[in-house]
Amino acid sequence: MARFTLPRDVYHGKGSLEALKTFTGKRAMICVGGGSMKKFGFLDRAESYLREAGMEVQIFSGIESDPSVETVMKGAEAMLAFEPDWIVAMGGGSPIDAAKAMWIKYEYPETTFEDMCKVFGLPKLRKKAKFCAISSTSGTATEVTAFSIITDYQKGIKFPIADFEITPDVAIVDPELAETMPKKLVAHTGMDAMTHAIEAYVSTANCSYTDALSLYAIKMIQYDLVASYNGDMAARDRMHDAQCMAGMSFSNALLGIVHSMAHKTGAAFADYGAHIIHGAANAMYLPKVIAFNAKDKTAAIRYAHIADHMGLGGYSTDEKVKLLISALRDMSTQLNIPHCIKQYGADSYPSGQGFVPEEVFLERVHDIAVNAIGDACTLSNPRQPSVEEMERLLKCCYYDEEVDF
Repeated sequence: MARFTLPRDVYHGKGSLEALKTFTGKRAMICVGGGSMKKFGFLDRAESYLREAGMEVQIFSGIESDPSVETVMKGAEAMLAFEPDWIVAMGGGSPIDAAKAMWIKYEYPETTFEDMCKVFGLPKLRKKAKFCAISSTSGTATEVTAFSIITDYQKGIKFPIADFEITPDVAIVDPELAETMPKKLVAHTGMDAMTHAIEAYVSTANCSYTDALSLYAIKMIQYDLVASYNGDMAARDRMHDAQCMAGMSFSNALLGIVHSMAHKTGAAFADYGAHIIHGAANAMYLPKVIAFNAKDKTAAIRYAHIADHMGLGGYSTDEKVKLLISALRDMSTQLNIPHCIKQYGADSYPSGQGFVPEEVFLERVHDIAVNAIGDACTLSNPRQPSVEEMERLLKCCYYDEEVDF
């Protein structure tokens, strides 16, 4: 038996933020990140709509990019004091992910972060509050997923929380919010969405329901991402829907080792002054992982299906896989994303000498590989790597070397 779970309601299209007016409850807490939602007026509008619905509103702001365990605990304390019956998270993936984890702690105050990270092991939520997610970026799709990513900075590791209980009750996918994204964010979130769709399609947990969403999202991203990056706002609006569909797919089909590797390398070199941004990591690792997974016959055929759907040409399965890899690398080039960690600058742009020193990478690669193998996303990858193979794969991602194993 399989399961397919989505939010009960998905409001989409311009002006869908107004759906907040229809909510019923006594108190709502809005969780936001930096200042962009305030700067562009969306936070004030959301607060106004909730007050129009008759609710008392409190705002929890300042959720950082790559939210920490400490921020989650602080937010949960604020919820316990305010006692909201609606949690409304708005912004990019970070505030929504953080609010999901806060929600767990709010409903079950004795729960530890370690308890949260037990895959599909959460108790029933919604005893105290329902959850609404409003996305402002076009990539993470956390507004419709059963996942949250929280960073333990003491360990330098991003941990996924995975459970259908944290699938939001309501998702609001209003493209007006995405039109405010800076160019670099368009690139990174867009390649995150493409990775979601491709990994979901080849995942061992894929099904007909998820396949349809994956393939349609891939086609939309193929046509709209670079155009969105170059300022086409109609394409930007379509990307907001495409990334959401990719999220609906991977939330049910799960992901693979591109995400395992991205989770475990993202903060692994923070002591050198920067993170490897999640979407950029996915863009760098995806072509290498495709080459690795395509050694599995079933995965190779499914990658070839993707290439056919994208109209890339080719006759044999091997040729189609190579054309898919080439197309994805070309997309990264057009989006100004590096092809390997060695060329990843601290600002995320290609650099002759990236911010991660070679000797530091080599010192840490074994531990990163072990952690990546243990990541929840590895379980549904079509080819299960050994620690040694994961180390080799990570080295190919550092040096931009061919994957031939």
